[in-house]
Amino acid sequence: VQLQASGGGLVQAGGSLRLSCAASGRTFGSYSMAWFRRAPGNEREFIAVIDWSERTYYADSVKGRFTISRDNAKNTVYLQMNSLKSEDTAVYYCAADQGRKLQILVYRDSRIYNYWGQGTLVTVSS
Repeated sequence: VQLQASGGGLVQAGGSLRLSCAASGRTFGSYSMAWFRRAPGNEREFIAVIDWSERTYYADSVKGRFTISRDNAKNTVYLQMNSLKSEDTAVYYCAADQGRKLQILVYRDSRIYNYWGQGTLVTVSS
């Protein structure tokens, strides 16, 4: 599976962006898909996941502002980001996991993901 993230850019604080992650392959619907980010000088941080059954889970830092969704017909996962803050500035990565985890909290661990996209830069100016 190859993942291609896009949609990053420069936006003012309070603005919105929608990230997309397009996946290759014919079994996209069976993957759990997540977004992580890495800000300069920080470690990679879990943002959101939508699993194979379309359960969703968000980091507290983005809950209520970001929405993850997927379109299995288009092999694409999205991250709608609203009310952006300067602290949201980071490179955003999408990731895919082939397994089916019963506990959605497990998806916060970056080590479980089999595939990663190349990242897309989001810069929020204050």
